[in-house]
Amino acid sequence: MDEREYERLADAALARIEADLEDADIDFEIVAGGILEIELADGAKVVVNKHSAVREIWVAARSGGFHYRWDGEAWRDTRGGEELHSAMARLTRN
Repeated sequence: MDEREYERLADAALARIEADLEDADIDFEIVAGGILEIELADGAKVVVNKHSAVREIWVAARSGGFHYRWDGEAWRDTRGGEELHSAMARLTRN
């Protein structure tokens, strides 16, 4: 995938995450560089950002760091294969 396609797909994924957070009334902020910082009710934070050099979306949470790569159909964790939006629902569950 070229950089333009990566940016389009990653931006769409981040927009969906933002919409899901708004629907769930979870606080978040977009900071410099388009980094998405999510603050959960218990004070825990989840950080989501694009990592263009390797064409991945990275997620940092209390439970660890996760790298998601586009597989042609969805963003999947490079280790366990979990889909990004399923993982975000799990990681942000209050």
